[in-house]
Amino acid sequence: MTIRCTVENQIAEVVMHHPPVNAITVGDTWKIRDTFRELSERSEREDIRAIILTAEGKGFNAGIDIKEMQSVEGWDHLLGSGEACYATFHQIYHTPIPVIAAVNDYCMGLGIGLVGSCDLIIASTAARFADTHARVGILPTWGITQRLPRLIGMARAKQLSFTGNFLDAATAYDWGLVGAVVEPDALLPEALRLAADVASCDPRAVANLKRAYDDGADGTFADGLRVERDASRAHMAAVSASDIAARRSAVQERGRSQQ
Repeated sequence: MTIRCTVENQIAEVVMHHPPVNAITVGDTWKIRDTFRELSERSEREDIRAIILTAEGKGFNAGIDIKEMQSVEGWDHLLGSGEACYATFHQIYHTPIPVIAAVNDYCMGLGIGLVGSCDLIIASTAARFADTHARVGILPTWGITQRLPRLIGMARAKQLSFTGNFLDAATAYDWGLVGAVVEPDALLPEALRLAADVASCDPRAVANLKRAYDDGADGTFADGLRVERDASRAHMAAVSASDIAARRSAVQERGRSQQ
């Protein structure tokens, strides 16, 4: 897999490419982890405010590379891949700036875990989603069994995992898995527009909101309330009334322009 990473206008674009179907090897998993680790380190230094994760070619992600899995060496490698998968999920999920997945085509198996580790997901009308682990006869290590129910509910998550059936983009939107569905040619422009909206907000507030959402989701509802309270107190200690007044005026003007 080749990974192309570019930064422009405070937005990083990460593009995966592994012909012919964008399958993923264990080595690819580490490459993705390292890319997001580097972006996390660069984000404050270079003022990167949002990341778009997408793919080019056929498919967004076809899951585990079958050729690697079928070889004896590859199978032994795969059995020890849990660490790589978990480390990559953890790195993307805890990246300090929002990550937007732009799903261009089918997304299967490990691909579900990959997009599930992102903050926002948009899809083209060509996108299809399937958790195929049960059909292959393996278990996931990308946090799918924990993240997917939080995105679409327990019953629907089990339906996807137990059947391995494909979910089209429109149904994925209805279920709450993706936040928007657009025509294929409009996918990247929509991702860039969404990223620009994120980048236009106060970066410290966005970072603290992301931390509050994610830390709260990792515990009970009561834990989440405490996380939100503590995050708010820490954040507001460094905010002045004049800051709020200036930003509120900008928000009101933006609202009028969008009517």
